[in-house]
Amino acid sequence: MTRPIGDLDINLLLALDALLQEQNVTHAAARLNITQSALSGRLTRLRRIFNDPLFVPSSSGRGMTPTSHMLALKPELQRLLQQLTQFVQSAHVFDPATSERTFRIAAMDNPAAILAPALLPLIQSQAPAVRIAFVLPDKSQVHEQLERGEVDLFIGTAQDATPNLIGRLLFDEEFLTAQRIGHPRGTGPLSLDTFCELDHLLISTSGGMFNGMIDEALADLGRQRRVTVSVQSYALAPLILNSTDCICTLPRRFLQRFTSSLELFTPPLALNTFSMKLFWHSTVNADPAHRWLRSMVFDAVQTK
Repeated sequence: MTRPIGDLDINLLLALDALLQEQNVTHAAARLNITQSALSGRLTRLRRIFNDPLFVPSSSGRGMTPTSHMLALKPELQRLLQQLTQFVQSAHVFDPATSERTFRIAAMDNPAAILAPALLPLIQSQAPAVRIAFVLPDKSQVHEQLERGEVDLFIGTAQDATPNLIGRLLFDEEFLTAQRIGHPRGTGPLSLDTFCELDHLLISTSGGMFNGMIDEALADLGRQRRVTVSVQSYALAPLILNSTDCICTLPRRFLQRFTSSLELFTPPLALNTFSMKLFWHSTVNADPAHRWLRSMVFDAVQTK
């Protein structure tokens, strides 16, 4: 008769192993840190499950001798306990040097462009086989994606926080204005008049827009600028600035990576700073792999 696996638990397997090791109830009970009567009770259950005595009194009158059935079970028992040990340990150990995991980070173009150049070399130096995917977030679904493990991390603003998401400040950011080296306007400080007269490049993440928060700030001053180029990708901005006389006002952390070809200036109007936060789901908060990934992200934003 086949017995249900529920009849067998880890304590019974450990009792079998201890009895095999010690071949003595007193010593086996001491190894398990339980009483002799408790171990005898487990042995009774094991005999019923396997329909075999498993251990019989030794001919010397001291200790116990495993039956032939028990000896046949021994290799499988040792293999099973080893697999259980590896299973438990795998939940608490993460070795970046050997891991082949793929992590997905949901981030808009702006924070991805700021973070990726520092994060990817840092990860590759510690985890050469780990893969990183940056994906555009769907804010209406990103909470569920994090909960299901389809996305590991989400970079957003404080307004993106929802229940069960853990958020931590990633960085505070300010804006700078960039122009190509050799721009005909020269290298003096930008005046508001010059700022409004020059052609501007605008990053429109939704696509095709020619106004944004800078235009709103100018409107509050009764001023207007001329936006002549609109692109969706931050990656295009340095290329366009280098080949035109446009200027562009973008986050400092992004622009500072291009100081070999761009000149940076303080904008001639007050612009609000903004904060980016790193979000993850509470279900992965204690996961060693996720803790490592988060530490890599926070280390990367310290790179100026």
